[in-house]
Amino acid sequence: MSDLQDAVVQLLDVTKGFRRDKIEIPVLTNTTLHIPRGDFVAVMGPSGSGKSTLLNLCAGLDRPTTGEVIVNGQDLGQLSEAGLSKWRSENLGFVFQNYNLMPVLTALENVELPLLLTPLSRSERRKHAAAALRIVGLEDRADHYPRQLSGGQEQRVSIARALANDPVLLLADEPTGNLDAHSAEEVLELMQSLNDQFGTTVIMVTHDPKAARSAKRLLHLEKGTFVQADLDALEAAR
Repeated sequence: MSDLQDAVVQLLDVTKGFRRDKIEIPVLTNTTLHIPRGDFVAVMGPSGSGKSTLLNLCAGLDRPTTGEVIVNGQDLGQLSEAGLSKWRSENLGFVFQNYNLMPVLTALENVELPLLLTPLSRSERRKHAAAALRIVGLEDRADHYPRQLSGGQEQRVSIARALANDPVLLLADEPTGNLDAHSAEEVLELMQSLNDQFGTTVIMVTHDPKAARSAKRLLHLEKGTFVQADLDALEAAR
């Protein structure tokens, strides 16, 4: 029971489908999943298998058709849309494949952006944003705009933005998908460091077996079911 009590993410008998015309297309079916605090999970699976749906459920961006999604002790189904927005600003960080930085804002301003949803003062927001940039090693790029940064630096700014609110859970959707091999390695090392040093729980969706090896655990999503997989066996099969 202690493992369940310390789970950051719990999917309890979750089914999620999408309606196309009059047909209900299942994505997840009667899925139960527990991710303990401090875990670093890589999720792999074929395109269309529901990996992004999993992240959206954990972020409260999608709601399950049936079942419960509980993150950091909060049943997300019990929150209104306004309540979900507030909850996300206090608990969640999200890293996207395409960085999603605002081109007209500096690195510091991009990191500060989600903090506008919090009650922090302007000076406090700036302190949080600057601290997040220090963590990812980009304090000297605070005044640079995205166009003045490399792809790897842009993704590190994206990670800093996700860390600015000190999230319990970090969700990463193909975080190395647009990066060269060297930049991808740097981003993965950063995520490992965040997990090891700060205990941030990470769920990372990836198609790359090398990226998946950065995680502590691999889950393979197949036909709406999560199956624990062996990272060493995955690498040996390449």
